[in-house]
Amino acid sequence: MESRNNIFISYSHHDKGWLERLNTFLKPLVRSIQIDIWDDTKINPGANWHIEIENALNNAQIAILLVSPYFLASDFITDKELPKILKKSSDEGMVIIWVALSFCLYSETELIKYQAANNPSKPLDSVPPHEQNQILVEICQKIKKAAYQMPNEAIS
Repeated sequence: MESRNNIFISYSHHDKGWLERLNTFLKPLVRSIQIDIWDDTKINPGANWHIEIENALNNAQIAILLVSPYFLASDFITDKELPKILKKSSDEGMVIIWVALSFCLYSETELIKYQAANNPSKPLDSVPPHEQNQILVEICQKIKKAAYQMPNEAIS
């Protein structure tokens, strides 16, 4: 069985279009470097979604956060997901890659301590589509680099 890096994506459902775009850009990496991308669209009907999210977080070595005003306004994200991600980062070395989708008050959160994957003063929705694509490629390259730098024992 080949090694796989488990990546958890946290996002607001208001930003689902950005999730779909990022997943499209990540597809070549999923094929070439054997990474597993998990987001809540993978939860099957009838499954206990709290448990599914918990399991995915527990198995992830990298967390991608799609940050927008909607992300920061989500009680579930800020009360449940984000504290677990931050704790896993400090305790177990989970890599946090946060993407500035829109202008927002990220500076009023713990995210201020983490380097963004793109320039928060030029979030994705503030630049023209061709620049968005360029930035998404750069973000995917950072994700690839993080996946390759994971220690072997973190890869399942």
